[in-house]
Amino acid sequence: MKRLTILLTLLFLAFGAAAKENDHAKWEPDIQAFEASDKAAPPPQHAVLFIGSSSIRFWKTLDTDFPGYKVINRGFGGSDLDDSTAFADRIVRPYHPAAIVVYAGDNDLQNGDTPEQVRDDFTAFVAKVRSYDPQVPIAFISIKPSIARVNLLPQIDLANQLVRDQAMKEKGVAFLDVAPAMVDANGQPKADLFIEDGLHMNPKGYALWVAQVKPWLADHAMAAQVKQSPNEATK
Repeated sequence: MKRLTILLTLLFLAFGAAAKENDHAKWEPDIQAFEASDKAAPPPQHAVLFIGSSSIRFWKTLDTDFPGYKVINRGFGGSDLDDSTAFADRIVRPYHPAAIVVYAGDNDLQNGDTPEQVRDDFTAFVAKVRSYDPQVPIAFISIKPSIARVNLLPQIDLANQLVRDQAMKEKGVAFLDVAPAMVDANGQPKADLFIEDGLHMNPKGYALWVAQVKPWLADHAMAAQVKQSPNEATK
Protein backbone atom coordinates (compact mmCIF):
# COMPACT_ATOMS: atom_id res chain seq x y z
CA MET A 1 0.00 0.00 0.00
CA LYS A 2 2.84 2.38 0.88
CA ARG A 3 4.50 1.75 -2.50
CA LEU A 4 1.22 2.37 -4.27
CA THR A 5 0.76 5.67 -2.42
CA ILE A 6 4.27 6.81 -3.36
CA LEU A 7 3.72 5.81 -6.99
CA LEU A 8 0.42 7.67 -7.17
CA THR A 9 2.02 10.75 -5.62
CA LEU A 10 4.85 10.72 -8.16
CA LEU A 11 2.39 10.28 -11.01
CA PHE A 12 0.30 13.19 -9.70
CA LEU A 13 3.35 15.45 -9.47
CA ALA A 14 4.51 14.47 -12.93
CA PHE A 15 1.05 15.08 -14.37
CA GLY A 16 0.88 18.46 -12.65
CA ALA A 17 4.27 19.50 -14.05
CA ALA A 18 3.30 18.39 -17.55
CA ALA A 19 -0.03 20.21 -17.33
CA LYS A 20 1.76 23.39 -16.25
CA GLU A 21 4.21 23.09 -19.14
CA ASN A 22 1.31 22.67 -21.56
CA ASP A 23 -0.33 25.71 -19.96
CA HIS A 24 2.77 27.78 -20.76
CA ALA A 25 2.77 26.41 -24.29
CA LYS A 26 -0.49 28.13 -25.14
CA TRP A 27 1.42 31.41 -25.20
CA GLU A 28 3.90 30.13 -27.76
CA PRO A 29 2.26 32.06 -30.66
CA ASP A 30 2.57 35.29 -28.69
CA ILE A 31 6.22 34.66 -27.88
CA GLN A 32 7.00 33.73 -31.47
CA ALA A 33 5.32 36.97 -32.60
CA PHE A 34 7.61 38.93 -30.27
CA GLU A 35 10.63 37.11 -31.68
CA ALA A 36 9.56 37.81 -35.25
CA SER A 37 9.09 41.46 -34.39
CA ASP A 38 12.52 41.56 -32.74
CA LYS A 39 14.08 40.09 -35.87
CA ALA A 40 12.34 42.51 -38.22
CA ALA A 41 13.01 45.57 -36.08
CA PRO A 42 15.43 44.90 -33.22
CA PRO A 43 14.31 46.71 -30.06
CA PRO A 44 16.77 48.95 -28.22
CA GLN A 45 19.20 47.40 -25.78
CA HIS A 46 19.20 48.59 -22.16
CA ALA A 47 15.62 49.85 -22.34
CA VAL A 48 12.92 49.72 -19.68
CA LEU A 49 11.13 46.42 -20.15
CA PHE A 50 7.42 46.34 -19.29
CA ILE A 51 6.31 42.73 -18.99
CA GLY A 52 3.29 40.80 -17.75
CA SER A 53 -0.37 40.32 -18.53
CA SER A 54 -2.93 42.17 -20.64
CA SER A 55 -2.80 45.33 -18.54
CA ILE A 56 0.75 45.68 -19.85
CA ARG A 57 -0.21 44.52 -23.32
CA PHE A 58 -2.89 47.22 -23.60
CA TRP A 59 -0.58 49.92 -22.31
CA LYS A 60 -0.18 51.46 -25.75
CA THR A 61 1.08 54.85 -24.59
CA LEU A 62 4.37 53.85 -22.96
CA ASP A 63 6.39 56.02 -25.34
CA THR A 64 4.41 59.15 -24.54
CA ASP A 65 3.84 58.30 -20.88
CA PHE A 66 7.59 57.98 -20.30
CA PRO A 67 9.26 60.44 -22.65
CA GLY A 68 13.01 60.36 -22.61
CA TYR A 69 13.17 56.60 -21.98
CA LYS A 70 13.67 53.68 -24.29
CA VAL A 71 10.81 51.26 -23.60
CA ILE A 72 9.81 47.75 -24.66
CA ASN A 73 6.33 46.28 -24.16
CA ARG A 74 6.16 42.53 -23.66
CA GLY A 75 2.71 42.05 -22.19
CA PHE A 76 0.83 39.02 -23.46
CA GLY A 77 -2.74 37.87 -23.26
CA GLY A 78 -4.18 36.69 -19.97
CA SER A 79 -0.84 35.46 -18.72
CA ASP A 80 0.14 34.62 -15.15
CA LEU A 81 3.33 35.65 -13.38
CA ASP A 82 4.96 32.29 -13.97
CA ASP A 83 4.36 32.62 -17.72
CA SER A 84 6.72 35.60 -17.81
CA THR A 85 9.27 33.53 -15.89
CA ALA A 86 8.84 30.57 -18.24
CA PHE A 87 9.62 32.73 -21.28
CA ALA A 88 12.21 35.02 -19.71
CA ASP A 89 15.02 33.44 -21.75
CA ARG A 90 13.27 34.72 -24.87
CA ILE A 91 11.55 37.98 -23.85
CA VAL A 92 13.80 39.32 -21.11
CA ARG A 93 17.36 38.11 -21.53
CA PRO A 94 17.90 39.23 -25.16
CA TYR A 95 17.11 42.87 -24.33
CA HIS A 96 19.56 43.34 -21.44
CA PRO A 97 17.02 45.72 -19.86
CA ALA A 98 18.18 48.64 -17.77
CA ALA A 99 15.09 48.16 -15.59
CA ILE A 100 12.04 45.91 -15.51
CA VAL A 101 8.45 46.84 -14.64
CA VAL A 102 6.20 43.81 -14.16
CA TYR A 103 2.45 43.57 -13.74
CA ALA A 104 0.59 40.30 -13.27
CA GLY A 105 -1.29 38.52 -10.53
CA ASP A 106 -5.00 39.07 -10.95
CA ASN A 107 -5.20 36.35 -13.61
CA ASP A 108 -3.28 34.08 -11.26
CA LEU A 109 -5.84 34.58 -8.49
CA GLN A 110 -8.74 34.26 -10.93
CA ASN A 111 -7.27 30.96 -12.12
CA GLY A 112 -7.13 29.56 -8.60
CA ASP A 113 -3.65 30.43 -7.36
CA THR A 114 -3.35 31.45 -3.73
CA PRO A 115 -1.83 34.77 -2.65
CA GLU A 116 1.15 32.79 -1.37
CA GLN A 117 1.63 31.27 -4.84
CA VAL A 118 1.57 34.75 -6.37
CA ARG A 119 4.30 35.82 -3.93
CA ASP A 120 6.35 32.72 -4.71
CA ASP A 121 5.93 33.18 -8.47
CA PHE A 122 7.15 36.76 -8.19
CA THR A 123 10.14 35.57 -6.18
CA ALA A 124 10.89 33.05 -8.92
CA PHE A 125 10.63 35.76 -11.59
CA VAL A 126 13.11 37.95 -9.74
CA ALA A 127 15.52 35.04 -9.33
CA LYS A 128 15.24 34.17 -13.02
CA VAL A 129 15.96 37.63 -14.40
CA ARG A 130 18.64 38.25 -11.78
CA SER A 131 20.40 35.13 -13.07
CA TYR A 132 21.06 37.16 -16.24
CA ASP A 133 21.79 40.47 -14.54
CA PRO A 134 22.17 40.44 -10.76
CA GLN A 135 21.85 44.23 -10.60
CA VAL A 136 18.80 44.92 -12.79
CA PRO A 137 16.21 47.02 -10.90
CA ILE A 138 12.75 45.46 -10.82
CA ALA A 139 9.42 47.09 -9.93
CA PHE A 140 6.20 45.18 -9.30
CA ILE A 141 3.01 47.15 -9.92
CA SER A 142 0.55 46.03 -7.28
CA ILE A 143 -2.39 43.88 -8.34
CA LYS A 144 -5.18 46.24 -9.27
CA PRO A 145 -8.66 46.14 -7.73
CA SER A 146 -11.15 45.93 -10.59
CA ILE A 147 -14.91 45.90 -11.03
CA ALA A 148 -14.83 42.61 -12.92
CA ARG A 149 -12.97 40.87 -10.10
CA VAL A 150 -14.35 42.60 -7.04
CA ASN A 151 -14.92 39.15 -5.51
CA LEU A 152 -11.15 38.73 -5.40
CA LEU A 153 -10.45 41.86 -3.35
CA PRO A 154 -9.52 39.96 -0.15
CA GLN A 155 -7.08 37.75 -2.07
CA ILE A 156 -5.73 40.75 -3.96
CA ASP A 157 -5.08 42.61 -0.70
CA LEU A 158 -3.26 39.63 0.81
CA ALA A 159 -1.23 38.93 -2.33
CA ASN A 160 -0.16 42.57 -2.48
CA GLN A 161 0.90 42.48 1.16
CA LEU A 162 2.92 39.31 0.62
CA VAL A 163 4.62 40.65 -2.50
CA ARG A 164 5.34 43.95 -0.74
CA ASP A 165 6.96 42.08 2.15
CA GLN A 166 9.02 40.00 -0.27
CA ALA A 167 10.13 43.05 -2.24
CA MET A 168 11.43 44.63 0.95
CA LYS A 169 13.77 41.65 1.39
CA GLU A 170 15.21 41.97 -2.13
CA LYS A 171 17.84 44.53 -3.02
CA GLY A 172 16.79 46.71 -5.93
CA VAL A 173 13.20 45.41 -5.98
CA ALA A 174 10.31 47.86 -5.52
CA PHE A 175 6.60 47.46 -4.86
CA LEU A 176 4.61 50.23 -6.55
CA ASP A 177 1.23 50.38 -4.84
CA VAL A 178 -1.42 51.61 -7.28
CA ALA A 179 -4.32 50.04 -5.37
CA PRO A 180 -5.13 52.86 -2.90
CA ALA A 181 -5.69 55.37 -5.70
CA MET A 182 -7.95 52.94 -7.57
CA VAL A 183 -10.58 52.48 -4.86
CA ASP A 184 -13.16 54.82 -3.37
CA ALA A 185 -13.77 55.69 0.28
CA ASN A 186 -15.55 52.34 0.74
CA GLY A 187 -12.64 50.35 -0.70
CA GLN A 188 -14.48 49.56 -3.94
CA PRO A 189 -12.90 49.91 -7.40
CA LYS A 190 -13.58 53.26 -9.06
CA ALA A 191 -15.75 52.66 -12.14
CA ASP A 192 -14.37 55.64 -14.05
CA LEU A 193 -10.91 54.03 -14.31
CA PHE A 194 -12.05 51.11 -16.46
CA ILE A 195 -13.30 50.37 -19.95
CA GLU A 196 -16.56 48.53 -20.54
CA ASP A 197 -15.27 45.12 -19.47
CA GLY A 198 -14.60 46.39 -15.94
CA LEU A 199 -11.17 44.72 -15.98
CA HIS A 200 -8.92 46.73 -18.25
CA MET A 201 -8.17 50.39 -17.72
CA ASN A 202 -8.85 53.55 -19.64
CA PRO A 203 -6.33 56.45 -19.89
CA LYS A 204 -7.44 57.79 -16.50
CA GLY A 205 -6.56 54.48 -14.90
CA TYR A 206 -3.18 54.28 -16.61
CA ALA A 207 -2.42 57.84 -15.50
CA LEU A 208 -2.46 56.58 -11.90
CA TRP A 209 0.09 53.93 -12.84
CA VAL A 210 2.30 56.48 -14.58
CA ALA A 211 2.30 58.56 -11.40
CA GLN A 212 3.76 55.59 -9.52
CA VAL A 213 6.19 54.32 -12.15
CA LYS A 214 7.71 57.61 -13.33
CA PRO A 215 9.45 58.55 -10.04
CA TRP A 216 10.84 55.03 -9.73
CA LEU A 217 12.25 55.21 -13.26
CA ALA A 218 13.88 58.54 -12.48
CA ASP A 219 15.79 56.86 -9.66
CA HIS A 220 16.54 53.49 -11.25
CA ALA A 221 16.57 53.65 -15.05
CA MET A 222 19.33 56.08 -15.96
CA ALA A 223 20.76 53.68 -18.54
CA ALA A 224 17.43 53.67 -20.38
CA GLN A 225 17.28 57.43 -20.85
CA VAL A 226 17.40 58.66 -24.42
CA LYS A 227 19.94 61.41 -24.94
CA GLN A 228 18.36 64.58 -26.27
CA SER A 229 19.88 66.71 -28.96
CA PRO A 230 20.72 70.31 -27.93
CA ASN A 231 17.69 71.58 -29.89
CA GLU A 232 15.33 69.11 -28.17
CA ALA A 233 16.71 69.98 -24.74
CA THR A 234 15.82 73.66 -25.21
CA LYS A 235 12.27 73.09 -26.40
